[in-house]
This record gives sequence, C-alpha cells and structure tokens, in this order.
Amino acid sequence: MANTSIPFSTPSAVMTARSVPRSATAIAVAVRSTGAVPRTVGMSRRDLERQGFAGEVGQSVVIPRRDGATVIAVGVGERPSSGDLRDAAAVAVRNAQRHQDVTLDLLSAGSSNSADARAVTEGALLAAYRYPGITAKPDTQPRFASLTIVTSGAAAVERGVREGEVRSRATYLARDLANTPPAHLNARDLEVIVTDLAPTHGFDVEVFDENDLEEMGCGGLLGVNKGSVEPPRLMRLTYTPRNPRGHVALVGKGVMYDSGGISLKPSDAFHVVMKMDMSGAAAVLSTMTTLKDLRCRNQVTGYIVCTDNMPSGSAMKLGDVLTMRNGKTVEVHNTDAEGRLILADGLSLAVEDKPEAIIDIATLTGAAMAALGPDIAAVLGTGSKVVEQLTESAEATGEPIWEMPLEKARYRKLLDSNVADMRNIGGPYAGCITAAIFLSEFTADVPWAHLDIAGTMKVDGDESWRSKGATGFGTRLLIDAVMNWSA
Repeated sequence: MANTSIPFSTPSAVMTARSVPRSATAIAVAVRSTGAVPRTVGMSRRDLERQGFAGEVGQSVVIPRRDGATVIAVGVGERPSSGDLRDAAAVAVRNAQRHQDVTLDLLSAGSSNSADARAVTEGALLAAYRYPGITAKPDTQPRFASLTIVTSGAAAVERGVREGEVRSRATYLARDLANTPPAHLNARDLEVIVTDLAPTHGFDVEVFDENDLEEMGCGGLLGVNKGSVEPPRLMRLTYTPRNPRGHVALVGKGVMYDSGGISLKPSDAFHVVMKMDMSGAAAVLSTMTTLKDLRCRNQVTGYIVCTDNMPSGSAMKLGDVLTMRNGKTVEVHNTDAEGRLILADGLSLAVEDKPEAIIDIATLTGAAMAALGPDIAAVLGTGSKVVEQLTESAEATGEPIWEMPLEKARYRKLLDSNVADMRNIGGPYAGCITAAIFLSEFTADVPWAHLDIAGTMKVDGDESWRSKGATGFGTRLLIDAVMNWSA
C-alpha cells in the first residue's frame, strides 16, 4: 500500500499594508550602505557602525525596545537588487522567528517593482521553512504567526507578493518531498501525491505502471528497477491553457532512493541523503502546481520518472544491455550511473510530444559538484535559446547555473561500446559532460537543456533563504523559465 501519512509544511500567509500595523511585534527595516537611516530604526548611522553594521547585504542589528516592537535593521547595500532584497528578507526572518507578528519594511517607498516584491516574499517564506519531520515530539521551535510586507499598494507590487507566495509554496513542496525518508516515499507514494494534487492545480495526469512500461519499451527505467521490490512509475503531467503560446516539456529524475545498485555506494553521510536523488522529479511536480495560479500562457508537459536503485539477486548487472524507448541500446558499465538510464526513456517520450523545447533536471553527477561546488548547478544543451532562457531565469530567481561545454565531437567516443550503441559512463574525466552527451542521444532534434543539480540539492545548515536540508533548487528556476518561454 502507498503511504499517505507524509508530513507537509505550509508557508505562512502573507499580508500587505501601506504602513506598519500596530500589532507588529518585530519590524525589519531596510538600511542602505549610504544615505539617511530610516527614522523607524531609532539609531544614527554612527551608532549602527559602532555595532559593526554598515548597511551591507547580510548584515543586521536587532534593537529591542521596551515600549514597542523590536526593530531589526537589515542591510541592503547601496543599490539593492532583487537578489539583495531576497537575502535581506531572509536575514530579517531568521532574526525575528521568536516574534509573533513580523512586518518587513524592506521595499523602497513608492516602489512599483513586482520583481522586488516577489523576492522579498520568497526570501521571507523560504527562510522560515523547516521540515516537519517524522517524530513523536511536538515541534516547539518558535515561529512567527503572521507576516506583513509594507508596500506602496501598487498593483504590480501586490501581484509580485502573490507570485512570491505561489513560488514559495511550490519550493516547500519540493523540499518536503526530497527531505522525506525513503521508507515513507516510494514511486507509488509519489503517484498518490501527484494524483491528489492534479485536480486542485489544474493539470492532467497519466500514470504508467510496470506493465505499461514493458509495452512502451522503456528499458532504461525497467532495467534500473529490476533490483527493487517497489514497482516503478512514469507519470505524464500536462498543463494546457486556452490558446497556448508555446509548449515546453520538463523531465525530472525520480530515483526515490539510490543505493548505487550492484555498484554499491559507500556507507557514509552522503549515502544517507540519497533519498534526495528524486529532487529533479520534485522540482518538476512542484513547478506544475503553480502554472494555473500564475496563469502560465505556455503548455507544459512534465515527465516524472520514478524508481529505487537497489541491489538484489534480480538487479541490473554490469555488462547488461538495455533497449531504451527510442530503440537505442546501452551497455551498463556502472549501475550507479542509473539516473541517465531512466531519464533517457523520459526524454524519448518527451520528444514524441513535439514540444518547442525540453528541459531535464536531475541530481546526476558528482562531477558537476566537483566542478562548480555546492552553490551552482551545471547547464548543458543543444538549444542555445533554452540555455539562454534558463540563464536569465537563474539570475532572476537567485538559483545560479553555469553553462558547461557539451563537446560532443570530442567526448562522444568515451561512450563507445563493443556490444551496444553506447555505454552508460565515460572515463574518469569530464563526467558531467559525458553524462549530458549520453542524454543528448535521446533528444532527437528538439532544442534541449540539461540541469545537473547534484551539488545544489541540499545545504548542511541555514544559509540565507536556503534552510537546512533539501533546498528545492530548480523549482523557482523552472517556474520562471516556463512562464517566460517564447520560441
């Protein structure tokens, strides 16, 4: 039976006001690195500087008051960008968690910038996230009861706040799913969650079980699943607005738990977080839950490809040859390079939908993390316009990516096999690139981009708006990309 008792977290409702409400118990005020200090702070610049506060992004000073609300001076720099304001809102909320009624006065007076309002909302809500966990103990950690953002009241600003709420809610879902222990979330559990969410959020769902997958020739997904007692699932989610402007397909890697299979991973701390190897699937699902509320003009088709990767007597073995959905054959040289095998079937199906662009997202390679570290995801692809849109969306959302070269002419030979069309890994070098080259074999001539989020899937402690645990990285990036896609 599927498990439906998974705890989910919900972001606080956000209110807006033209001025600070009297009920506020904590007020966060933006202070620039130059110019006058707002009166609300109640301190001069010189006094603030004595406390080491210069108004730079990331700085804050908590100013308790006996006769009113606590004031939190939050640095935003000289000319704050939306990203600076997102970080400032996160700093403010982390300083104000013990207060019941928190007000953020971070937007410039008279601002009509929806991007800034969205960023402040996201920074506050994402910093407030905590995974509820599966525990008998009640959650006694302090958290605010209400959040108010002071705005000009302009329609664009109000819209930005509401968009920030929707995008944050989606990121909460992505984080919750990736944080959930593997015994509580397998492919069938995710199926239940997806089908429950679909009617509310305006997308249709087709679910393909192991029998369907056999008929469809999805040998990559079935091969990886051979070692698991849990059956696989492939889900096709479709959002179709009236008179769609364009069509984008998303494909998410959903390895619900990755032991490495026969090529077993070492038993270390990183093995524990392999429950997060479905972060790509979580990002795709979470993106789909926003499109109706955000009135997306593009048709979006999402493929979520789900299985465990486990060792057993029936598991996929090194040397096995798998036949993929598009007919190509793959020799398995490492069962821990399983994500690309299941993505291959998802990509092949996405091609059949004839979209204008395909974006896949996956915690795919340690090589991407080795190259770019834990803060930046890799992007590679055959569609320059898709990569360009993702790069713009990364800048807008504060989810940074860096384009790596595909170099198919140089490195495709590393995937050559003596017994099949290709093998599933290259050599010891350029692992992020050879993994993407492998995926490109299943994208035909559709413009395509691949996001490798292996390094960015989690943080070990609270960092700005990233809360400890799964980050939900890629959710807001994908939302922004599909909202703004134009062929």
